[in-house]
Amino acid sequence: MKTNLNNKDKLVNTVFSTVYKKYDLMNDVMSLGVHRVWKKKMIDWMKPQINSSVIDVASGTGDMAKLISDKNMSKSKICCVEPNKNMLKIGKNRLKKYTNIEWKLAPAENLPVKDNSYDFYVISFGIRNVSNINLCLKESLRVLKPGGRFMCLEFSKVENEILSGIYKNYSKIIPLIGKYIMGDSMPYKYLIESIDQFYNQNELLKIINNVGFSNVEYRNLSGGISAIHSGWKI
Repeated sequence: MKTNLNNKDKLVNTVFSTVYKKYDLMNDVMSLGVHRVWKKKMIDWMKPQINSSVIDVASGTGDMAKLISDKNMSKSKICCVEPNKNMLKIGKNRLKKYTNIEWKLAPAENLPVKDNSYDFYVISFGIRNVSNINLCLKESLRVLKPGGRFMCLEFSKVENEILSGIYKNYSKIIPLIGKYIMGDSMPYKYLIESIDQFYNQNELLKIINNVGFSNVEYRNLSGGISAIHSGWKI
């Protein structure tokens, strides 16, 4: 990964231990609330069947799990894997009525599940925070069933110069907004830096392809502010 941040595991854990109580609000600030639309667009492209099995990695407070469950009338078996215990606790409590969802505390690079277990692997705004992206992707390939699908939603690179300038200027004030909301700008400074230093759409596509996924493609959202990447285990 391009980022040269030291002790990334510790840093990411510190960031999310700081913001977990207002994590959903943080996503609203980072995306001007549009992350909710982006997540629904990923599910629309994903097209999970009623009885699909899904592993949601870096699941946060369970947004994706809830959306998939609501779409499929809670008939999809979903495993939420989250590395931060505070985030997991919030999500588990928030979605306690969803009996189709189980929760596991673990990093994306070492999933506590068997090989060939799931129809879908989803990771939403989490892949840029992992310490070893190749190991994360190898784990995703391992736990998917043959014919299973990898889906990743992440902040990306804006391709339109005018929109890029507007977004960069907005990004500069996000830490100030974060300080007002949270009383601490550090988590937002990290998140902006992590977005800026992460791969562009084509670079990430090549990495996913090189791990062993087939038919890898991506779709830009909001001009490339975020992007969905898709790949298949064949």
